Amino acid sequence: MFRFFRHPLISLLFFLPAIASAGVEIGGTRLIYDGSSKQASISVSNPDDRPFLIQSWVNKQEDGDDNDTTFITTPPLFRLDPHSQNSVRVALSQDRLPQDKESVYWLNIKSIPANSGHATNELLIAVKTRMKLIYRPAGLQGDPTIAWQKLTFSRKNGTLFVSNPTPFSVSFYDLKVNGKEIKSVPMILPGQEVSLEPRAEAGMKIRWRAINDFGGITSEQEITL
Repeated sequence: MFRFFRHPLISLLFFLPAIASAGVEIGGTRLIYDGSSKQASISVSNPDDRPFLIQSWVNKQEDGDDNDTTFITTPPLFRLDPHSQNSVRVALSQDRLPQDKESVYWLNIKSIPANSGHATNELLIAVKTRMKLIYRPAGLQGDPTIAWQKLTFSRKNGTLFVSNPTPFSVSFYDLKVNGKEIKSVPMILPGQEVSLEPRAEAGMKIRWRAINDFGGITSEQEITL
């Protein structure tokens, strides 16, 4: 039996005291939507001995559910049987996105376990995975694999800034200034400039690595400002 919830990030189906952990595996940490294709897809696997209900949808904002309709997921809701695999497909429903740069949305996949039927007191945990959905227009100029190397750093009024002059979005894996790691650095969107530290001085050594299209980590880039 399934009980359906969309909120919050982790929904609890209250049966105590046993705990059933969600075992659904998703085939990636981000999804790149090639604008020359009609859709993009990501695999969803169930290695568990129980079925799951899989729900998917797309948000524009990272936090919260804004009911954005730019993209649709297919199927939006389906049963994933034990030891089976399926795919969530994402299609563009409205032709309104910029064609000269990437656009970033958020793909949500929620897995809801079925009651095992054996335990009378059982806590079922529905887990929602949220990942970046990056729409890359067809024919976009430049090379996305080296966009992270094109980032520029500057000092303005004692503050350190990073700018992205490319049409591609860049996600940091890590960023260090004089050996000190800067925490919670946001994704740098195309054409965006972001402030990083309240104090910046000449001679600062900056090192960074980024996350590529496949969720892997790039080599390290280093500059002295």
